Amino acid sequence: MRCPHCGNTEDKVIESRSLADGTAIRRRRECADCGYRYTSYERIDERPLMVVKSEGGREPFKREKLERGIRQAIRKRPVSLLEVEETLNDIEDQAAIIAKTTHEIPSHRLGEMVLSRLYELDRVAYVRFASVYRNFEDVDQFVSEIERLGKSKETGARRRR
Repeated sequence: MRCPHCGNTEDKVIESRSLADGTAIRRRRECADCGYRYTSYERIDERPLMVVKSEGGREPFKREKLERGIRQAIRKRPVSLLEVEETLNDIEDQAAIIAKTTHEIPSHRLGEMVLSRLYELDRVAYVRFASVYRNFEDVDQFVSEIERLGKSKETGARRRR
């Protein structure tokens, strides 16, 4: 810390105390050169995870928004709240890892992560989410997605034999 009175960088901390909400530390300092006492505050500088939309806009990552989409897809399906919570945690962790240096993740990557998890969790929920995410416009798109699911299920069954 630089003394606001004389500019010296040598000081000693006289007292440290956490603020009531725990978001910062207040420190009383004394300049080693001129003896001037002053207060400094330390806070964590967190950059929020940002979602880069397809049009180029950015918005903060909102777990609640992701949860709403997943809950809508699994509505009336045999998926437990614990499975939803684990899915949300995994997606959020994966997103944080992907966005480690830039603090940004493309929305399409989030969508693909959700689809991947729903595919493992419940195929009906997967198709529901895919229909909205991929903007299905007619029945043929539903049919082709379901046929693709059927083919991947057959391929998986052949590999296990």
